[in-house]
Amino acid sequence: MKKILLILIVKWKIQAVRTLYNLLFPILFALSSPYYFLRLWRRGGWKNGFTQRFGFYNDDIKKCVAGKNFIWLHAVSVGEINLCVELVRTLESLSPQLRFLVSTTTTTGMDELRKKLPDHIAKIYYPVDFWHCARRALDLINPRAVIFVEAEIWPNFIWQATDRHIPLFLVNARISDRSYPRYLKFAFLFRKLFGSFTVVGAQSEDYAARLINVGCQPEKVEVTGNIKFDTAKIGNGKSLDIAGLFAQIGVLHDAQILVGGSTHNGEELMLAKIFQNLREHFPRLFLVVVPRHFERARDVSLALEKCGIKFAFRSKITPATKFDAGMLDCLIVDTTGELMNFYQTATVVFVGKSISAKGGQNPIEPAAIGRATVFGPNMQNFSDVANIFVRGNGVVQVRDAKELEHVLIELFNNADRRSELGATAQAIVRENQGALLRTAKLILQRIPEDLAGQSE
Repeated sequence: MKKILLILIVKWKIQAVRTLYNLLFPILFALSSPYYFLRLWRRGGWKNGFTQRFGFYNDDIKKCVAGKNFIWLHAVSVGEINLCVELVRTLESLSPQLRFLVSTTTTTGMDELRKKLPDHIAKIYYPVDFWHCARRALDLINPRAVIFVEAEIWPNFIWQATDRHIPLFLVNARISDRSYPRYLKFAFLFRKLFGSFTVVGAQSEDYAARLINVGCQPEKVEVTGNIKFDTAKIGNGKSLDIAGLFAQIGVLHDAQILVGGSTHNGEELMLAKIFQNLREHFPRLFLVVVPRHFERARDVSLALEKCGIKFAFRSKITPATKFDAGMLDCLIVDTTGELMNFYQTATVVFVGKSISAKGGQNPIEPAAIGRATVFGPNMQNFSDVANIFVRGNGVVQVRDAKELEHVLIELFNNADRRSELGATAQAIVRENQGALLRTAKLILQRIPEDLAGQSE
């Protein structure tokens, strides 16, 4: 009798949590939707595939998935998309018979999927986490396994997948300093969700410990490493003749290039002021600013105008565009998928979202191609990676804008120091590679037996 009562209490608690979530989520969605719809509108192309976000798919998608055993991979945006693309390629090379469907959340992510994955791999938008939207998507696709890249926890989707006994994988998993306390605070909701994963591949021992603390079953967590060390290479971007582009817009052939990569609000103005001061020491200096969100380009231009910086938008440059030598001070890159190309041309790289904003951006990309790299104190989303580079003396971490300016003067003055930093950074990247293959093998070991049998 006690056992039956305990089972009933557990079931009641589970149902109560689901009911509470499904009461609160529509309210939160309604409150936040103006912000997200504005971002969609600013990025453009939002109408294409919009209904997929609510679990409605056209006939082409229905025909593509009908009667097939798919492994569904989900990656939120561009950064995770690059990992997902390489993971699909690796899995296909190891198991050619497997079929894959990939979803994303953003329009820029979808653009990258369409560019980088062949037509035989289905591509959709991930459904908003309403119960009925998740149900429609799962009813249609009926995946044999679902793989989430990094940390993407949506309760209704996970609950419904678990109820259908669909194996769930979390790969390249991490929990940021910002998210970790929240998951612990709302353990009543997230502990069961994290406990639903069949396999978890963690980026590091520290992340593995966090994942176990928030509910992942210890025996299902393995440290596989960070796939970003494997995927950071120039081939991940568009093929672009930067030297030709620079010549076209009048950048001097012996110019020193400062690239601000994945910058956030406030950092463009900071770089503009530093650039003006550096020009007194380095008259051939040229600035390239690559905002993390290209739709912020107009705001970035206003910040540069305040400082009297002469700039051009990357998107406005056509074969007919021509500037006289030395006419421009800066290029604003308001396009997507080209950051690695500009990193390759950099004399020094500043990695954004690390001084005026918090979280940081990926420092592996410039490090992998041997560029002298600097970032600020706020690298919470990449804390493990940042620590690896800092401990290995492969990057320079600064405390504020003043120290950034001092370090940039030092680096632009010292070619040997730049070369030393770049070579050390590349060595660190090589030492930390291998996660991609380890992750792919872990997935293949744990997918349903009939799928594994197909792949042999």
